[in-house]
Amino acid sequence: MKRFSVLFALCWALAACGPSNGSGPVAVAIVGEPESLFQQGVRLSPAAQHVRAASFEGLVSLDPAGQIVPALAERWIVTEDGRSYIFRLRNSSWPDGEDITARDIRVLLRDTIARLEGTSLDLDLAKVVEIRAMTGRVVEVRLSSPMPEFLRLLAQPELGLVKNGGGAGPMIASRDEEAPIVTLNALPPEARGFPARQNWEELARPLTVRALPAEAAVEAFTNGDIDLLLNGRLSSFPLAQLGPLSRGAIQVDPSLGLFGLAIRNDSGLLSDPSRREALSMALDRNALIEPFGLGGWQPTTWIVPPILFATPAYPESRWSNLSIEERQNMAATRIRGWESSSGQDAVIRVGMPSGPGSDLLFEQLNDAWSAIGVNAVKVAPGAGADVELRDRLARYSSPRWFLNQFNCELEIGLCSSEADALVRESLTQSDLAAKQQLLAEAHAELVAQEVFIPLGAPVRWALVRGAIGSYQANQWGLHPLFPLSQPTT
Repeated sequence: MKRFSVLFALCWALAACGPSNGSGPVAVAIVGEPESLFQQGVRLSPAAQHVRAASFEGLVSLDPAGQIVPALAERWIVTEDGRSYIFRLRNSSWPDGEDITARDIRVLLRDTIARLEGTSLDLDLAKVVEIRAMTGRVVEVRLSSPMPEFLRLLAQPELGLVKNGGGAGPMIASRDEEAPIVTLNALPPEARGFPARQNWEELARPLTVRALPAEAAVEAFTNGDIDLLLNGRLSSFPLAQLGPLSRGAIQVDPSLGLFGLAIRNDSGLLSDPSRREALSMALDRNALIEPFGLGGWQPTTWIVPPILFATPAYPESRWSNLSIEERQNMAATRIRGWESSSGQDAVIRVGMPSGPGSDLLFEQLNDAWSAIGVNAVKVAPGAGADVELRDRLARYSSPRWFLNQFNCELEIGLCSSEADALVRESLTQSDLAAKQQLLAEAHAELVAQEVFIPLGAPVRWALVRGAIGSYQANQWGLHPLFPLSQPTT
C-alpha cells in the first residue's frame, strides 16, 4: 500500500503561523531571501538546506547537538583500515511504497555525487572510490584512504536521497501556493520503519517554515509571530540585541569555518603577495569584534586553524613577535613604496553584504587600513570588489575542508595549483602524519600566495523562544527541524 504523497494541500494558513506557546504549529524563520527556501539542486541556501534535511534523508543525519545519528541506515561498521563503511538499511520504503534497497542507495548516491561536480562538496567527497550493494539492505562505501569525518560529510543536506521526486522523510514538505511558506509534517513512525506510536497525530506538531531578511525575521520574533529564528550572521548581529522580547533568547553557535576576505583581484595594489599580506597584518582582529560585544569569538590569522592538525604545523598566530604598531608600520612602508612607484593612490573595494553588522565591520577595516595609507570603499558582493567577504561554515573538522575552499576549479578568487596538487596527493595517503604533512604544505602554499585575509570564526546566531526545548547550539550551523515536531515528554 502506498505510504503517502510527498506533497499535499497546505493545511495551515499564514494566519496560523504565529507562536506555538507549547502547542500547535512551530513557526520557524530562517534568515535569507523568501524564495531561497525553495532552491533545488546542489547549491542550497541555508533555508533550503534545513528543509531538504527534514524531508530527504541520507544514510545518516545530525541531531540537535550536531552529532551523527542513523537515518536511512539503522547501523553501520567501519573496517579496521578505515577505508570501508558498511551500512545496514532500516526496513523502510519510498513514498510510492517501494522498499528502500541497497541497489537504490548505490545508484542514487552515485548520481548525487556526480551532480556535485564543480562544487567544494564534490572535492570533499573525492575519497569515495566505490559504492556497492552487498545484499538487499547492505551497502558499502569504499574510500581511497581513511577519513574519520566521513559520516559527517554523508550527513550534509545535499546528500539527502531522492527517488522519483520523493524522499523518505522524516517529514513531508508542502508549499503554500499563496505565500513563500513550507509546512513540514512528521511522518508517523510506522511509515519510517519504526514501531507505531499511540496518539501520534495528537503528539506530533507541524512546522511552518519561511525565509525572511534579517530585519523582518527579528521583527517577527519580537512581535511573537515566530518561535525560532535561524541563520543569523555577523552582518545582522546588532539586530539580535534589539527589543525586550529577544533579550535572553539569543543563542550563538560555537562555529567552525571561514570568515575573512577573499582576494578577487591580483592587479595593481594587490599584484604582489607582500602587499596583500600588508592588508592582513595591519588588522587588529580583537578590535574588529569589540563593537559587537560578542564574547568568545575566536580571531585567527591563518586559513586553517592550527588545532586541526594532530601536531600544530605553525604557531597559534602569525606575526606573534610583532606588536600591532610594528605590523602597521611595516605594512605602511609597503603601501607607500607601491604608491611612489606606481603614481597611484592605494584604494581597495571591499565587497560586503548589507546589514548593520557589515557596516560596523567595514568601519573597523577602514580604520585599520587608513592607518597604513589605504582607502577602503564598500561595495555590494559581486559588484567588482577587490576583496570580498567569505562567510562559510565548515562541513567537517579537517584541514582539507578549508583547503578545498580555495581550489582553483571553484574560481572564487586567488588560488594555488601547487596547493591543489598537494591536497590531491593526500587523498590516497593512509599514514596520518604523512597526510597531515601534505596538507600543512598545501596550507603554506596558500599563505605564501596570500590568497585570503582570515579574520576569525564565522558567527551564527539564533533567537529561541522558551517553548522550544529541542534546540541546541552546535558548531555546524545546521539545526534539524524534525526534533521540533516531537513531544518533549
